[in-house]
Amino acid sequence: MVKLRVRDKESIQDAVRRFRKLVEHSGVKKEMRRREYYEKPSDAARRARRRAERRAKMNRTMG
Repeated sequence: MVKLRVRDKESIQDAVRRFRKLVEHSGVKKEMRRREYYEKPSDAARRARRRAERRAKMNRTMG
């Protein structure tokens, strides 16, 4: 959960900007998008496997 306290003499625009950064860095937005639609477990596993294969390929080529 993201919590934000508005500082003394801080404008609402600045507070909203800080809040958006906090949400982005905490991963809430990413998690929300991931859960927006149901994904079959087999599709999730396939996506994870492909991501791991890409990562391994990049590690082999980089050194």
